[in-house]
Amino acid sequence: MYRRFIKRPLDIVCAALAMLVFCWLYGIIAVLVRIKLGSPILFKQPRPGKGEKIFLFYKFRTMTDARDGNGALLPDSERLTKFGRFLRKSSLDELPEAINILKGDMSVVGPRPLLVEYLPLYNEEQKKRHSVRPGLTGLAQVNGRNALSWQEKFAFDVQYAARITFWGDVKIICKTVQKAFIRQEGINQSAQTTMRPFTGNDAEAKGTGHE
Repeated sequence: MYRRFIKRPLDIVCAALAMLVFCWLYGIIAVLVRIKLGSPILFKQPRPGKGEKIFLFYKFRTMTDARDGNGALLPDSERLTKFGRFLRKSSLDELPEAINILKGDMSVVGPRPLLVEYLPLYNEEQKKRHSVRPGLTGLAQVNGRNALSWQEKFAFDVQYAARITFWGDVKIICKTVQKAFIRQEGINQSAQTTMRPFTGNDAEAKGTGHE
């Protein structure tokens, strides 16, 4: 009953309240992003949602558009500023995803929306992560986040999709708050500035496709 009739209305209420209560924070971060990182203020990217339907995903930008002499973007490690790192470590860059939740693209809790180019790389079991709306946070995020391998993360995603409960979602939200704002655990993989791309299950098995 919760999954079919209650989860979506709760998502709408939570997202709307968050935007209303923290409108001042949205404004402050938007101004700081514009000053420190430039425009556009929002990072927008197509991502697959429920049923692999593509939607436009929103976050506050955390990197500059710095380029080399040939006009190519510099590596992430050089474009990710101290301010950008702070936004990621505190998860404040995720705030605009409330828009996606209100639109019905996402849920408060669910598997994180990944890149469109990963779709052909999933095996049949991993594809089950798209049987539910992607989330602002999820089971994988409270069990290691980017410190997990792709295989571990997908296993948590599929586990969540198979059994969604109210108290399970509450537990994930509470753990997310604890990890993001108190301990700041699992933000990036060891020695990595940003996630390593998923290159397929064969590459993962060989140790070259970790996140």
